[in-house]
Amino acid sequence: MTDAILPDDGTLTEAGLTPATAEGRVLILACGALAHEIVALKRINGWAHLDLMCLPANLHLWPDRIPGAVTEAVARHRADYDRIFVAYADCGTGGLLEKTCADLGVEMIAGPHCYAFFEGNATFAAHADDEITVFYLTDFLVRQFDAFVWKPMGFDRHPELIGMMFGNYTKLVYLAQTEDPALDAKAAASAARLGLGYERRFTGYGDLAAALAGVR
Repeated sequence: MTDAILPDDGTLTEAGLTPATAEGRVLILACGALAHEIVALKRINGWAHLDLMCLPANLHLWPDRIPGAVTEAVARHRADYDRIFVAYADCGTGGLLEKTCADLGVEMIAGPHCYAFFEGNATFAAHADDEITVFYLTDFLVRQFDAFVWKPMGFDRHPELIGMMFGNYTKLVYLAQTEDPALDAKAAASAARLGLGYERRFTGYGDLAAALAGVR
């Protein structure tokens, strides 16, 4: 299987991928929003035993659809791999994805969402109560701000909705996986568009790296 790279629209599928059947192969079944990060970790660490398939990142707009999509993908690819690991956190499914993975007999990343596991679940939990007025972005969400925040919330058509939806927020925090001045500038501009203060925190790959390192 070739690595799957996320296109600009964030709707990655398995098109063009070929199944691997070699003994010891592991399939990482991931959210499309993590494609760049997982490919980078594979390259940095030489994890040649891991193959990557991503479900469309825009499933996050309908989190109730994530468990079903994961179930379908696991059923379709289980025979080709010794192990399948699900690179999703709970991601708004209210515990349904965890139950689905348990029923399927596959493991998944621990944590409520990617903001937590990128910063480190323990670190994020320690300050979560103090940051209930914070809106978070990752590298992916900075790149895809218009597609995943601005347009789905209707701000491109009804800017008056910004105050209604973000009136109780005080700050946008960019949890950065990479050192990229261009993304930093874009994140700061996104904060300004929402009328929020801005902070950048470099997290690297956080618990995602540790989780994938343990997949054998």
